[in-house]
Amino acid sequence: MNKTMGILAHVDAGKTTFSEQLLYHTNSIKKRGRVDHQNAFLDSHLIEKQRGITVFADQGIIEYGDSTYYLIDTPGHVDFSPEMERAIQVMDFAIIIISAVEGIEGHTETVWNLLKKHQIPTFFFINKMDRIGAAVQHVLEEIRSQFTIDACDISSFNDSGMSEELIEFIAERDEELLDYYMDKGYQSALWMEKMQEMIVSSRLYPYAYGSALQDNGIKQFFDRFDQLTKTTYTKDEPFAGMVYKIRYDEAGTRITFLKAISGTLHVREELTYGNGEVEKITQIRKYNGNQFQQVNEGLAGELFAVTGLTNAVVGDGVGEMQEKAVCELVPTLRSKVVFEAGINKKDALKFFRILEAEDPSLQVTWEEKQQNIHLHVMGKIQLEVLQEIVLERFSLQVNFDQPEILYKETIETKTIGYGHFEPLRHYAEVHLQLEPGKRNEGITFESACHSDDLSIANQNLIRQHLFERDHHGLLTGSTLTDVKVTLLTGRAHNKHTHGGDFREATFRALRQGLEKAQNRLLEPYYFFKIKVDIEQMGKVLADVQMAHGTFDTPETVDNKAMITGKVPVATFMEYSTILASFTQGKGQLSLTFAGYFPCHNEQEVIDRLGYDKNADPAYTSSSIFCAKGAGYTVPWEEAEEMMHCLQKG
Repeated sequence: MNKTMGILAHVDAGKTTFSEQLLYHTNSIKKRGRVDHQNAFLDSHLIEKQRGITVFADQGIIEYGDSTYYLIDTPGHVDFSPEMERAIQVMDFAIIIISAVEGIEGHTETVWNLLKKHQIPTFFFINKMDRIGAAVQHVLEEIRSQFTIDACDISSFNDSGMSEELIEFIAERDEELLDYYMDKGYQSALWMEKMQEMIVSSRLYPYAYGSALQDNGIKQFFDRFDQLTKTTYTKDEPFAGMVYKIRYDEAGTRITFLKAISGTLHVREELTYGNGEVEKITQIRKYNGNQFQQVNEGLAGELFAVTGLTNAVVGDGVGEMQEKAVCELVPTLRSKVVFEAGINKKDALKFFRILEAEDPSLQVTWEEKQQNIHLHVMGKIQLEVLQEIVLERFSLQVNFDQPEILYKETIETKTIGYGHFEPLRHYAEVHLQLEPGKRNEGITFESACHSDDLSIANQNLIRQHLFERDHHGLLTGSTLTDVKVTLLTGRAHNKHTHGGDFREATFRALRQGLEKAQNRLLEPYYFFKIKVDIEQMGKVLADVQMAHGTFDTPETVDNKAMITGKVPVATFMEYSTILASFTQGKGQLSLTFAGYFPCHNEQEVIDRLGYDKNADPAYTSSSIFCAKGAGYTVPWEEAEEMMHCLQKG
């Protein structure tokens, strides 16, 4: 049986040490490594060894009982959350490590929410029981109050059977089982089967406790984990899988990591992916840490890597799987790459494209006019690591500008945009209705155009052009979002319409509509959850208001206050330091991305960014018409009355 298990936690909760113990006890490694000794098996990269944190989601292979486990050790630092989320999407089961001393921390909550979103069955291991200040009961109360009331203790569950408490706990959560229990009593095989079902359907969350560093409770926990988990992959179906990671090896070969959902993939077999691309698999590799062996096939339920796919991207479905995975954790910061004198920036861009393939959240952009490279990041630690990666892998010394907030733009009024493109021997006209869309849903499109006016093929072409790139707003040149676009009508010419004409007309129609709409600047917000002593609540509320945030009615339990709300990233991104200072490190802060909402200091940002909408090389709102064999430009405010689709006769 193939099972993929992920180890997740807030940074420093001990998940890499936990993973080392699992690998050792299952004879996957001969010697246990330690993070502080820089010899952990899964933290194999030099940067991870030096920093003592997990940056990359690497995997180990465990053979145990009748199962093969693919163990993924994920990053615990918030700056590397996208890497963690990409790994979550291929997990069959997850183990959340929580420190018995620190309890549930900010990133633990992010992990839990993602696992819930992706419906990953989850176990808890309460770690660091050997530390002074360990408080299991307190952590359990946090789990039950903040995560789930369906957490059950499996530490007393052994080969001779379950405790009475656990037997009743399971029975109370299944009506048929409860009837059986009342009528016939406990039956071990039935209870085991029900527990497996309830775990898979996320109705039960087992937990145990111990110390990874002292190797206390790890093997017992894994024995129970092995008994309580099952998967149902089948190889007797067409091959389907998902790309979850891209890497380039030392020889520069592009390695595509797949999770096989069904079927079998063979070397030299052709594989369909992305938008119907087909390429031949030249190698199949099974990775264990940074080592791999070549095999001839990959089976359902396995994690393996292939060579031969030159354009696959993270999240692509392959084979029979058409769906594309979408990540929720997105960067809210943007930074410019700063080069030393004499560096060819376009050559350097190739290196950053490699990094972007490995981490799509970077969204590397090249500004031709200024000859600058920008990328999206989660935080300053990520920039420090990127600097080291670029030097180590590409022998290139770079720096990064101070990260800036990633703004977006939208509209608040309904309007119609008109675009006409008719230089000599070209022709296309597009009419687009623009109206405010739902918040944080991006650009949406529908067509109200009759096929008698414009062919379905050309309507689809307009749609394709709208989604082939991000579009600039008028206020700051930031990405346009949350706009519903409706194609009203359009026109082509049998002889003169060529490839690219509808792109020109569509972009001009979009821009012309923006010129007439009420535009708004949006900024990213956090959802926050802060837990402090009651006497510190007043300061937190004042700080949130000063940061232009809003908060819900605080909840108080004993001498603690729980405050939740929403606040701009720009004003709150450094608040963890402030909170730690006035609470002597005892305050708890959880920040999760809430989406984009109206900017609290819109005009200040517009003035600071200084975007000139009339000097954007990628866009124009004017149209081009033709007369006497020559094309001429018509400004946006005069173009509407000249549109051919509006003229009668």
